[in-house]
Amino acid sequence: MGVLMEGRENEAGGSRLSRTAIVQAAVAYIDSHSAQGLTMRGLGQELGVEAMALYRYVTGREDLLEAVVAELLDGVTDDLDSQLTDSWQGYLQTLAHAIRRIALDHPSVFPLVATRHPAAPWLRPPLRSLKVVEDFLTALSSRGMTDQQVVEVYRAFSSFLLGNLLLEAAQRGAQTSPVEEPLDEGSAQIPNTDGQLDLSRNPVITRFQPLLSEDHSAEEFEIALETLLDRLELDLSQ
Repeated sequence: MGVLMEGRENEAGGSRLSRTAIVQAAVAYIDSHSAQGLTMRGLGQELGVEAMALYRYVTGREDLLEAVVAELLDGVTDDLDSQLTDSWQGYLQTLAHAIRRIALDHPSVFPLVATRHPAAPWLRPPLRSLKVVEDFLTALSSRGMTDQQVVEVYRAFSSFLLGNLLLEAAQRGAQTSPVEEPLDEGSAQIPNTDGQLDLSRNPVITRFQPLLSEDHSAEEFEIALETLLDRLELDLSQ
């Protein structure tokens, strides 16, 4: 009798399953248990089904974690207040606060944005979604910046957001180390395959790809450090 009831419960739970429902449940699970604590078995228990039922909708934990990141960033640029984004300064301020809201609402989930494999090695967290980057590049290009200036702003802005928001997430108890893939958690689907990346719907990213692919890490570090020292000198002299 107990086996029969369990089967019925799993069947009922399965009827409510969808990829969207699983991903949203995973976000809630990570909010409560951390990304490191997420397992397909544990998530299945939360949803009232066996772990195997989840594999009809996600191929494994890697696929699920990628979907969680996409869920976090979905709609970020759609919800920006158009009255506040007339200037490039307003656009950056509004986008920064939108990304920060994600970090504050989901501090345990946000580190995934920083530690998951990007869709391409030249995309930077936390602005790592093709949709978000396409909007970012388009917005700044349409506000008078040259291509080189747009890419420099993208790099500086990404570094600023990542450093500050990861620190805020950590202060709220988030674990910021990368999540390892257990051997028994299904097959992995890791993007980061630049040659296979479909950019047919992202013409602006396609145009910027050569500039985005350049590595100026050492120069960026020195500029950021000098800017910090100049600001500290100004504050201390007042």
